[in-house]
Amino acid sequence: MSSRDRRQSTSDRGARRRRGTSSYDEALRGQERERRRRGGRTAPKSRLPLPLLVCVLFALVVGRLVWLQVIDAQSLSDKAQSVATSSVTLTAKRGTIYDRNGNVLATSVECRTLYCNPKAITDKNAAAAVLADKLGGSASDYLETLSQTTTFAYLKRQVDTDVATSVTSELAQNKIEGVYTLPDVKRVYPYGAVGGQVLGFLGRDGHGLSGLELQYDSELSGTDGEMVMERGLDGTPVAGGASQIKEAKDGTDIVTSLDINVQQVAEEQLTAAVADAKAVSGNVMVTDPASGEVIAACSLPLFDPTDTSTLTNDALKLTSVSDSYEPGSTFKILTMAIGYDTGTINRNSTFTVPAKVKVGDDMVSDDDGRDTTMDMTPTEIMRRSSNAGAATVGMTIGADKFAAGLEKLGVGSTTGIDFPGEAPGIVTPRDQYTGASVGSMSFGQGIAFPSVQLVRAVGAVANGGVLTTPHFLVQKGAEKEDWGEGSQAISAEAAAAVTDDMRVVVQDGTGKKAKVDGYDIVGKTGTGEQASTTGGYQENHFLSSFVGFNAGSDQKVLCYVGIYGTAQHGSTAAAPVFSAIMGEALTDLGVQPTS
Repeated sequence: MSSRDRRQSTSDRGARRRRGTSSYDEALRGQERERRRRGGRTAPKSRLPLPLLVCVLFALVVGRLVWLQVIDAQSLSDKAQSVATSSVTLTAKRGTIYDRNGNVLATSVECRTLYCNPKAITDKNAAAAVLADKLGGSASDYLETLSQTTTFAYLKRQVDTDVATSVTSELAQNKIEGVYTLPDVKRVYPYGAVGGQVLGFLGRDGHGLSGLELQYDSELSGTDGEMVMERGLDGTPVAGGASQIKEAKDGTDIVTSLDINVQQVAEEQLTAAVADAKAVSGNVMVTDPASGEVIAACSLPLFDPTDTSTLTNDALKLTSVSDSYEPGSTFKILTMAIGYDTGTINRNSTFTVPAKVKVGDDMVSDDDGRDTTMDMTPTEIMRRSSNAGAATVGMTIGADKFAAGLEKLGVGSTTGIDFPGEAPGIVTPRDQYTGASVGSMSFGQGIAFPSVQLVRAVGAVANGGVLTTPHFLVQKGAEKEDWGEGSQAISAEAAAAVTDDMRVVVQDGTGKKAKVDGYDIVGKTGTGEQASTTGGYQENHFLSSFVGFNAGSDQKVLCYVGIYGTAQHGSTAAAPVFSAIMGEALTDLGVQPTS
């Protein structure tokens, strides 16, 4: 075909397109010409019957299910489990505990917890050797954990951050995989064992198990958070994997009434005194009687929260709160207070006191061996610490007034101190009094209670007759704690009269060794016999004690010292300890000398 013909053909096709005749029509006419050429027959169409088609499709579906669930099940399971999620607790930082001067007594610091995936550790012996070298112990101590048939096992909790970093670095240098770290916190005590008994300790879950850590656990604990992360089959986090974090809420700080310096002196003095007196134990409590704040408190044996070997039931409790003793002659303060308050006695009252006074079926005599009858004022009874004289005063007061007076002073009832395990004591109720009850209780026998009750009652004498609640908590977060104003247990006049009697005890009586130079110290000795489990009283087994405070000043400090299980009297065993602790407390708290 010539170029002219080609142009004409192209022109004709363009004309046909313009007239609306498509090449598709030409294709149809071509197919018709082909059909005629073959004799009018068309190619048969391929079509399956509908029932057969349904059966084929069903077979395909069933086959696919069999493949997925049977033949390829393990492969799919491995793929599904190759990325899983796990949650890790984000430990809240526990609140800090401060003393009254802002010194940190207990706080929480960031650290790490080491854990491992035993299945990912190729050289377990080498890993165990590194752990033993860095963390202490022997390699065998860690080998058992490293050999567990699991993908997660704790190696050691609360590891210092620098130590944990050293462990992971050395393992990496030795190309040992499978040991990892998690964020953690741990409790530290800047003053070591000092105050540990009051502060208490934490369990492995980070919650308080004793002391103030237990008493204020809900405030100190805060709320733990959580991190949900993707992990591979080997237990390691997936790089770049999705994670969800619920932030931890830190605990609340608290300020206590403790003075760490007075606390330390109290612990040292008590430890030495118990050893010198060959005693079983002892306890000390120092308070501000106007507010009820506890400045120091301890009992033997002491507890060191940094050393678990000191963890015993006896070490975890304050016996001044939890254990009841017969107080002995320190109780005469309360007998005289009730006498003055009820108007039964006054400073000029005189009692004829025989050498022995019948109390119930027993005859009561004085420890000084007096064998003659004497006329005594209340002051002289206190100065001499006369048992017969105190019994005479008690029986003069009478059972009803005596019982009512004890109740007003809180004897036989818990004080409400914010410390776990407070006991109410063993005090005979009025309706169960016998003929011996008032006489024997008047000088501190036949009655038993924790020394915190005596501290509170004598505190009322120091505080113009007002009874306050002994306590440790001063402030919680930014909120100051309100412990109330207290109740009037005895009149101010009665309190002043007893204080004058107590002054004579220290100046010219059994309490001379309790003096503190420059201060007007008042107080009372006690030598309480202790009941035997087989009946009666133990021979030469006393609670030797002293309780007193500084008078003549608006700012007062009260101290109680009890030495339990000694043959020595309170004037010898307890009074000198009182003097040493009071001297520290008065100086440390800035109380000005009065003379």
